[in-house]
Amino acid sequence: MSDLSKLTIAAARDAMRKGELTSVELTDACLSEIEGASALNAFVHNTPEIAREQAKAADARRGADAPDMNGVPVGIKDLFCTKGVPSQAASGILEGFRPEYESTVSGKLFDAGAVMLGKLNMDEFAMGSSNETSVYGDAINPWKNDDRALTPGGSSGGSAAAVAADLCLGATGTDTGGSIRQPAAFTGITGIKPTYGRCSRWGVVAFASSLDQAGPMTKDVRDAAIMLEAMCGFDAKDSTSANLAVPNFEAALTGDIRGKKIGIPKEYRMEGMPAEIEQLWADGQAMLKDAGAEIIDISLPHTKYALPAYYVIAPAEASSNLARYDGVRFGHRATLDAGDGITEMYEKTRAEGFGAEVQRRVMVGTYVLSAGFYDAYFNRARKVRTLIKQDFENVFNAGVDAILTPATPSAAFGLGEAKSADPVQMYLNDVFTVTVNLAGLPGIAVPAGTDASGLPLGLQLIGRPWEEGDLLNSAYALERAAGFVAKPTKWW
Repeated sequence: MSDLSKLTIAAARDAMRKGELTSVELTDACLSEIEGASALNAFVHNTPEIAREQAKAADARRGADAPDMNGVPVGIKDLFCTKGVPSQAASGILEGFRPEYESTVSGKLFDAGAVMLGKLNMDEFAMGSSNETSVYGDAINPWKNDDRALTPGGSSGGSAAAVAADLCLGATGTDTGGSIRQPAAFTGITGIKPTYGRCSRWGVVAFASSLDQAGPMTKDVRDAAIMLEAMCGFDAKDSTSANLAVPNFEAALTGDIRGKKIGIPKEYRMEGMPAEIEQLWADGQAMLKDAGAEIIDISLPHTKYALPAYYVIAPAEASSNLARYDGVRFGHRATLDAGDGITEMYEKTRAEGFGAEVQRRVMVGTYVLSAGFYDAYFNRARKVRTLIKQDFENVFNAGVDAILTPATPSAAFGLGEAKSADPVQMYLNDVFTVTVNLAGLPGIAVPAGTDASGLPLGLQLIGRPWEEGDLLNSAYALERAAGFVAKPTKWW
C-alpha cells in the first residue's frame, strides 16, 4: 500500500486486521512524513523509539479481537503528561519536566494499542487561538492560499496541523473554549469536545479546571467515534469524571437523522459575519433538512454574555492553577542574584518562564478574584454561566436534538496578523464555541466547505449532554452531505 499515512483510522484498523498491513509499516510511514515536515513545526518532541516498540507490541496483539485503536499511530498534545517524555504545555516554565506518570487519556489509548509518534505543539498552557504563544514557536497550517503562513488555530494547533498534513492518523486535543473545534475548522479536519466529565482530566496540565476537556482530532467523523471511545471512561483519580458506561460510538453512525430536530440559534447571527460563513451555515441547514431533519429556529438569549463570562472565569481558574509553577519543585528556575530571597525567586522565575499571554491571563484572573472585585466580576460571571446553561436546557427540553452553528467567524488567518491587534479581537475567535464549554455540552466541528480562496470552513453541531453517539451520527450525516474531500497541497 502507498501513502500509508493518508489512511483513516478505520481503514488502517481494517487493513491490519486482515493482515494487509502491519503497525510497524504504518508507523514507519508516519515517522518518515514527520521527518519531512519540520516546516510545519507540529511535532515538538519526537518519540520514534517508543513508537516502534509500541508498533511491534501492537502487531503481536493483532487479530479480529484486538481493540480498534490497536497499532494506530497518533500524536499527543503537549498538555498531556506522558511518562518519561517531555511534557511542557509549550511553556518555558516546564522546561525539562519529564513526568513519572501517564495521563489517564494517553494511558487508555496506549492500553488500546495506540502508537505514540511524539508530542504536538500548542499554545502555551492552552491559552491562545492561533498557536502563536508556544515556547516552541508557531505551528503552521498545511493549507496555503498565498505566500502567507497561516495559523492552524489554537490551542490544539499542532494536533490539527499534524492530522491535516497526514503526519499521523489522529491526535489528542483539549478544549477549554473551542481549542479542538476551532483548529479543526481551520485545517479541514474533524474535532469533537465531549461532555464535561466524559474524558478524565487526570494528568492533563490544567488551564481552567471547570472548562477543560480532552477529545480526539481526526480525519473524519468515523475516526472521531473510534478514537473518542478509547479515550473515554470513568477515572477515580478525577473527581469530575462521570461514572457512566461508554457506548460504542461507531455503531451509532447510521447516517439516519430523519425526524431529528436541529435548532438554529438566532443569537449566533453576528453583526458583520462574513457572507461566506452565512452561506455555509445556510447550506448546512439545507443539507440536514434534505437528510430528513427538521430545522427550527431557537433562541439562546444569554449568548451575548458568553465571551465576557468566559474571559473572567477561565483566567480566574488559570491564575489559581498556575500558582504551582514557582521554580521550587520542578521545571525552570531563574538564576538569582546574591541577596535574592524566595520572593525574588518566584518573581524572576515566573517572569522568565511564562509568556506574555499567560502573564496577561494570570493578572486578569488574579484581579477578578481579588477581594474588591470577586463579587463584581467572578461571582457575576458564574451566575451568567448558569443562565447560559439554562438556555441550552430549555431548548433541549423543548425537543431539540442538536444545534447547528458556524464553528469559526472566518477561515484561517495569517500568522502575525492578530499580534498587533487588541487581544480582545483574538478572543473573538471563540465566539461560537465558548458557550459549549460554559454549559459542559458536547460539540463537534465538521469541515463543510471552502471560502473563495480555497481555505476550509467548518460547521459546529452541539449535542445533548452525554449523547455523543447521537451527536456523532448527526455530524456523520452532515459530513456525507457536505462531501468535503479537499486536502492541502503539499508545500512543506
